[in-house]
Amino acid sequence: MIVVRWTPQAADDLQAIYDFIARDSPHYAQLTVEGVLTAIDLLEQFPLMGRHVPERRREDLRELIKPPYRIVYRVSEVIKILTIFRASRLFPSDLK
Repeated sequence: MIVVRWTPQAADDLQAIYDFIARDSPHYAQLTVEGVLTAIDLLEQFPLMGRHVPERRREDLRELIKPPYRIVYRVSEVIKILTIFRASRLFPSDLK
């Protein structure tokens, strides 16, 4: 099994998602975060399950789609969760 690590950016992204949804529904915010975490947990057993990121031509950069979010991660000796953002938004230009 491969280890999954989070960047500070990805952790902040998930917290921001929770905070935004929780303004209207803490219950739904919790369900949303749990869904994202469940998807990420699968990467420990299936690190290549995500698709290649179409905006970047890199073999090591992949993403899981957990509507309405994109979970972007890098595959190497470990899985590194880089960012989580709404699929309707542009891909972050600062993500290499």
